[in-house]
Amino acid sequence: MSVSSSTRPRRLLPPVPDRALAENVTAAFTDAFDAAPQGVWIAPGRANIIGEHVDYVGGRVVPFALPYATAVAVRIRSDDVVRCTSTGPQQDWIGRAGDVGPGTPSGWAGYAAGVLWAMAYHESIARMPGADIAVTSTVPQGAGLSSSAALECAVALAVAELSGVATDDAGRAVLARDCATAENVVVGAATGLMDQSVSLRARRGHAMVLDCADGTVEHVAVDDVNPDLALMVINTNSPHRLVQGDYGRCRTLVEQACARVDREVLDGATEVDVQDVVDLATLGAHHLRRPLRHVLTEVRRVHAAVGRLRAADLAAVGPLLSASHRSLRDDLGVSSVELDSAVEAALGAGALGARMIGGGFGGSVLALVDAADTATVAEAVLRRAHDDGLPRPRFLAADCAAAARRVY
Repeated sequence: MSVSSSTRPRRLLPPVPDRALAENVTAAFTDAFDAAPQGVWIAPGRANIIGEHVDYVGGRVVPFALPYATAVAVRIRSDDVVRCTSTGPQQDWIGRAGDVGPGTPSGWAGYAAGVLWAMAYHESIARMPGADIAVTSTVPQGAGLSSSAALECAVALAVAELSGVATDDAGRAVLARDCATAENVVVGAATGLMDQSVSLRARRGHAMVLDCADGTVEHVAVDDVNPDLALMVINTNSPHRLVQGDYGRCRTLVEQACARVDREVLDGATEVDVQDVVDLATLGAHHLRRPLRHVLTEVRRVHAAVGRLRAADLAAVGPLLSASHRSLRDDLGVSSVELDSAVEAALGAGALGARMIGGGFGGSVLALVDAADTATVAEAVLRRAHDDGLPRPRFLAADCAAAARRVY
């Protein structure tokens, strides 16, 4: 399925090799702290094939790790001082372990220092240590590709390995929980567990079927199964921000709607007429009808997509992507002009399917295309954005990458 680096259209932003990321962040660490780090760890961003806004109600999702990553250089300190620096435009942050907690520090440093706090809070480590942390990243920020989770997971894996904490798959599941706690409590973003789980537990060349109810995973081969097809990410350059109110209001409606439905119906384990369930469950609560319909239809699309991926029939997933987008746009109301423009242009240029990914209200689109048509689809999306007076999109490779790892 993937497009090799030698044939990848020039429109696609090339990933940066691990070694280059490691050299960059090591230099930043040395410049900021006048010492060498104990190591460098990287963690990938993610895209989600299908299963949007169902993770936080215990549904199944099908994400994969992207070949764009965040690298951190880390040194554990003997005192309680925490220092964070970045190669980006963000301001450095310096504080003490006791300063970190709900709402503090604000901004990007909350994702890094918040992981230390969450690991101590959950007793994954004995106490919150002091640390020096330098960060660099190739995951586009605000694009709905989990740049925040990549930062959290790189820090968590670094601290775990330096503290002697288990980092096998079971240990990584625990770290994913810690990272989600940092984002939910310290940063204040009401996200689910999907992003952190795939960043820490993905497998190269595979998508990950994650059951968000119990944390179990299944890895399904995607890359090279259908060599004539390719997934591409379209970053609309219309940033989304999950800490703003729209996402939280949407999540509240979804959770309230799903509380009215039996678990086996919500899981898609039984054959039901979705509209009948919606009609009965939302009597007297008209505002919950569309959110519930999205979830019930989305979990069934996930079930269908997983079956088609297991059968190595990626092309048959395309219509499910487009149906998911329509549901997210019409029933959940989380799309945007930029996302709709990119989806419609991609489909009009021959994409087999396309949908918005991430929390919505801006961000990115995932399109399934014939590999030979990648550049054609990209040109159509660019023309449509220009004609609509929208920001100029960028295009990213969507090969299935490996999970977080130590590189130095």
